Parts: sequence; C-alpha cells; structure tokens
Amino acid sequence: MNVNMRLRLSTLMFLQYFVWGTWYVTLSTYLSSTLGFRPVEVGLTFGTFSIAAMISPFFVGLIADKFFPGEKVLGVLHILGGVIIFVTSAFHTFGLFYAGLLAYTLCYVPTIAISNSISFHQMDNPGKSFPSIRVLGTIGWIVAMNIVGLMKIEASVEQLYLASISSIVLGLYSFTLPHVPPVKAAGKTTVRDILGLDALQLLKDRQFLLVFIASILTCIPLSFYYSWTNPFLNELGMEYAANKMSLGQLSEAIFLLIMPFFFVRLGVKKMITIGMTAWILRYILFAFGNTGPLVWMLYAGIILHGLCYDFFFVTGQIYVDTKAPSRLKSSAQGMITFATYGLGMFIGTWFSGLIVGMYTSVEGNVTIHDWRSIWYVPTIIALLVLLLFLTFFREKSSKTI
Repeated sequence: MNVNMRLRLSTLMFLQYFVWGTWYVTLSTYLSSTLGFRPVEVGLTFGTFSIAAMISPFFVGLIADKFFPGEKVLGVLHILGGVIIFVTSAFHTFGLFYAGLLAYTLCYVPTIAISNSISFHQMDNPGKSFPSIRVLGTIGWIVAMNIVGLMKIEASVEQLYLASISSIVLGLYSFTLPHVPPVKAAGKTTVRDILGLDALQLLKDRQFLLVFIASILTCIPLSFYYSWTNPFLNELGMEYAANKMSLGQLSEAIFLLIMPFFFVRLGVKKMITIGMTAWILRYILFAFGNTGPLVWMLYAGIILHGLCYDFFFVTGQIYVDTKAPSRLKSSAQGMITFATYGLGMFIGTWFSGLIVGMYTSVEGNVTIHDWRSIWYVPTIIALLVLLLFLTFFREKSSKTI
C-alpha cells in the first residue's frame, strides 16, 4: 500500500471515530443535567446504538454490499446522519430525542463496517496493514473528547452541533475515497445469508458458547462505563472530565499495538482473564476514588480501559476468528458483534439506567447519586462472569494463538 492510500484511509478512520467521540461518552451528562432525563431514560437513549447494531446487518449485508458502491453509501449515510443529529439537537423531551437519536444511530452504525470494508478492499494483507490504520480511529476519538472537554460543552447541546458538522464533513470526504464496487452475488440473497445464521452452528462448541455468553454478560459492566463515567466524574467535581477520560482511549491504542506480544506468551484464557479482572479492579477504584487524596484511583480506573477492552473484547474477536472455518469467518464476526454491541449493550444500557435510578435521590433542587453503591453492581457482575469463565473454559493447547 502506497503512502497516499495509507494517508487517505487513516484520515477516514480518524474522522469515522471522531464523529462518534464527539457525543457518545458525554451525552449522558447533557441528558441528565441539562435536559433532566431520568436515569432509566438516559440508559434507554444510549440503547439506541445497540438497536442500530442489531438492525445494521440487514442494511450492510443487503444494500451496502450488494447494490451500491461502498464509498457512496458511506457518504450518503454520514451526510444524512449529520442532518438528523442537528435536527435532534432541537428536541428536549425524551420521546422526541429518543426517536431522533435512533434515526441517527441507524445511519451511523452501518458506517463502521462499511469504512472497514473500504479499507480492507485496498489492502493486500489486512492483518498486517489494518491495525496501524485503525489506531487513527482511536486517536480521532481522543481528539474529539479533548475538544469537547476543552470547550466545556459536556453538558451542552453544542456537542451535537460538533457531531453534525464533522459527520457532514466526513460524508463529503467519503465521495473522494477509492471506488468499491458492490459484490455481485451468485444466486438469490436470502435473509439467512445476510444475518450469517449459518454461524450459529459454532455455538455447539461448548468453549465457543462460553465465550459468546461471557461477551454478552460483560457488556453490562461495559455499559456502566460508557453511559455513566462522565456524569460521575463531573459530579465529583473533576475538571475537564472528558479530557481525562480520553486517557482510556490512549491506553486502548497502546495495548492494541502491543497485543501480539502478549498473545504468543499468554494465550486466550489468560488474556481474557486479565481483561475481566481489570473490569473488577476498575469499578472498585471508581467506588472508592475521589478528587482529593484518592484521585489517583479515578485516573487508574480510566487508564485500565486498555486492558478492559483490548484484553477481553479484541481477544474475543480474535478467538472467534480462530474457531470459525473460512466460510464462516465473516458471519461469525457479525454474530459476535450482534451479540455484544447489539444484544449485550442493549441489556446493559437499560440495566445501568435502572440501577442508577435506584441509587438516585433528590434533595431540594439537587440530584444526589450514591456512586459507591452504583459501582458495586458492575463489580459484582464482572466478578461472577470471571468465575463462570474460569470454572468452565478450557483452552486447548493446539488452539493457542
């Protein structure tokens, strides 16, 4: 791959995740503190992303891959999404905002897979070339969060304006990307083909099924982090909370690049165990940390994001790839994405909102959260999932990465 192409694809990844980073982590602060949404409503609103993740395989599998060039679909979706999120910014009630954000996420979520597909199409060796390009996406997310933090718009509608502008810019840029023609599939495309239902046969393998279930369950504590860490840090009085949270993405990028070193030495089971343990430690740190002498606990909990995410979710994705036969690799990845970012995150965002609501009280005009009790819940869930995994998972030496 020449330097020009690498630069173009790196720019694509940067913008793709910049758009996402402008609102995903800080939106809960805006919804709860500015619009006055109840915690369960905040959780349900974040669940729109998961609903879109469950629906998007239909779109990507049937329309983006089969009928229209990838770069044109990407451009249209981002421009349309930019318009929708701008319109949504004017909504102040739960019903209207929920509908608007759902419409937006239905446009955005498919673009993640499409941008990956466009990149893979230009690579002779994706396994070697993609990580160094994909890491620009994490950098884009970090830059977006720092802009939101420095502008002090974590509780402001202006973060949605930034999302709208950047989405439209990316949409226009998408039309300059290399042409990716639609795949002319032989025969009639069925719903079974689109959803990759043939990959369900992999669940007959007990070890694969265990990783599959653990991935869904771990999305519950993951949802607590994404949905509630920013309001938590702001309520504690941490300045530039969004900027501080971007340290988690920096950690993610670093661990993503050095993961191959650990794979050959630790194997799948130890990698996933470390990832699960990191989730437990993170929430204990959040439960007891403060902005005084124990502020280091808050920073440590944020920086653990690299271990939490990469060692569990990325390792799980690679494990799925090693277990699936060649004809089912794409379908298997689609299935695990449906289960985690779709089903798992949908349950997690709803459940986290429910738990936060249980530990929320109002005294006068002040809303008070019992954050220590809130963080205990994902701690216990992560611990139970870890015990389940350690008890039943058996890694065959021949399958070690």
